[in-house]
Amino acid sequence: MVRFLKSQVDPKPLSYVPPPFPSLYWPFPVGGDQTRYLYDAGSIWRYTLYWTLVCVVGVHLAAAGYACMVQYRNWKIIWVVPIIYLIIGGIEALIAGNVVGGLLSGIYTAGYFRMSTWIPLSWGIINALILILSSFAIQGGL
Repeated sequence: MVRFLKSQVDPKPLSYVPPPFPSLYWPFPVGGDQTRYLYDAGSIWRYTLYWTLVCVVGVHLAAAGYACMVQYRNWKIIWVVPIIYLIIGGIEALIAGNVVGGLLSGIYTAGYFRMSTWIPLSWGIINALILILSSFAIQGGL
């Protein structure tokens, strides 16, 4: 019974193989053979985690680079800053990527939707922007 139901509601093509990691394509014009989609929860979660790691760690490394440029006179201590920022950014990206990837994979799998490979990149950028926005004090805007 489960096999019959899965064959009726599973939108995944029979010859589906998850695309290799970035697999970004030019989305215009819409349609055609160049489009790549994710169908299973594991691929959706993995793509979201990887893109969140890339975006959040990239933001942290940019901030560390700026800190090193500003404090270049303290060359004996400043080399530690990129390492600390990399570790903190990696931990934050793992947490955010797992949470968002799990939610996205649950929603897309429950609705039997296919996901474009651009959606995880968008959520990775959103996670990085939320991190930047949360770094400002709320009292400064009042």
